[in-house]
Amino acid sequence: MADALLTITGDASLTAAFARALAPELGAGDAILLDGPVGAGKSHFARALIRARLGNPHEDVPSPTFTLVQTYEADPPIWHADLYRLTDTAEVDELGLTDALDEAIALIEWPDRMAEVSSALRLRLSSLPDPDQRKIEVIGDPSRWSRAVRAAQRAAFVAEAGWADAAVAFLAGDASARRYFRLTKGDETAALMDADRETLAPYLRMTAWLRERGFDAPRILAADEENGLALIEDFGDAQIARVIGDDPASAEPLYTRIAEMLARLASYPAAPGILALDGPELARQVGLFAEWYPRAAGADDQTQAAAGIAPLIEALYAKLCADVQPVTSMRDFHAENIILTPDNRLGLLDFQDAVATHPAYDLVSALHDARRALPAGVEDAAIARFLEQTGLDPDRFHAAFALLSVQRNLRIMGIFTRLCVRDGKPRYLRFMPHTWALIERAVSHPALSDLAAIVKQMPPPTDDIIERIRSQCRP
Repeated sequence: MADALLTITGDASLTAAFARALAPELGAGDAILLDGPVGAGKSHFARALIRARLGNPHEDVPSPTFTLVQTYEADPPIWHADLYRLTDTAEVDELGLTDALDEAIALIEWPDRMAEVSSALRLRLSSLPDPDQRKIEVIGDPSRWSRAVRAAQRAAFVAEAGWADAAVAFLAGDASARRYFRLTKGDETAALMDADRETLAPYLRMTAWLRERGFDAPRILAADEENGLALIEDFGDAQIARVIGDDPASAEPLYTRIAEMLARLASYPAAPGILALDGPELARQVGLFAEWYPRAAGADDQTQAAAGIAPLIEALYAKLCADVQPVTSMRDFHAENIILTPDNRLGLLDFQDAVATHPAYDLVSALHDARRALPAGVEDAAIARFLEQTGLDPDRFHAAFALLSVQRNLRIMGIFTRLCVRDGKPRYLRFMPHTWALIERAVSHPALSDLAAIVKQMPPPTDDIIERIRSQCRP
């Protein structure tokens, strides 16, 4: 038998925690072979996983020892089989289990009674001398079942943190590999951040830096930096984007509060050890536009002109921005990453990539958001409050704001194109027309006339061009 990808050891609560952690990862065609002697915990695992998939911790999940197969209506359907009493492997076909393997989630106890399922995940459970402890070996194709290994790591982590009995629900994912799950234990909830060491280490540092200065970054309840896992305060689901969607009149007061918070952030020296997002770095990052967009849009003849954007961004930053002391910027700062907490705080998310840059950068991110348009009055009020509280020169600030808006949104156009062409994620293309409108508006500032001349040579993302880019989307 193949070597285990991972082995975890713990009590019955860890077995159930592993099942609940694995449940959101499964889909049609996934088969879990539960191997081990009587009393090793096979049915306990299956019962916890089925209840998690059904979203009902009290669902009656009888053992199919005598019926052989028990099915559950879900999306996809779930088949739970116990083949202990099976004497002839041909009976597997009669049960319909073979056909179900392609379209259902299958949990199969005593799998040695049937033909090998080569693509399945095998969990080998065994008892230990301590009757309260058991061992689970995770066995399968690592290219297919790395998600099971990760689920086992999450389960061991939450068990160590005292949340083994918590229900698990997928909460969010983004364009990166980072994901979030909500854990619910009685009346308590927490968010489980599933990232990697390279992401979690700066996240923890920035969390501490922000909280020490009174900003509402989530409290860290537990962390495993080596494995990139953290249990953090759950701010709830009231993203600013959602709040404003439900109540458009709340946009101006909320964005004014955001501007006030950013003004306070700008009152501190930049956090130590973060990347300097200065002219050269802004130029490097905006290079994504020239690298991906013109060619994908069918404008190969404009790639050389597009390459001229980066050095011009660097020169303009030196002229318009370099006289202002850099401050901490959360960088990816927009209405999906700000939560209005139940006690009316502005909860901050996604700040592990913080940079030291011009004070306008986060305000640009919030107000010139590629995902949504804001009424002009909302933008004007937020900028006015920011200038009032920071004391920055309005004329120079507006020029810097325009430059950073052009740079940021050109870079985002490159990212959206790359996400489609290279990564097979076309859903971001729908934001291109609005993003381009933001670029055209910002580049009209008189201080950016040379940059405007280049941008005007680029093909705008019309419906035809967006479809052209979509046609190149990686399968």
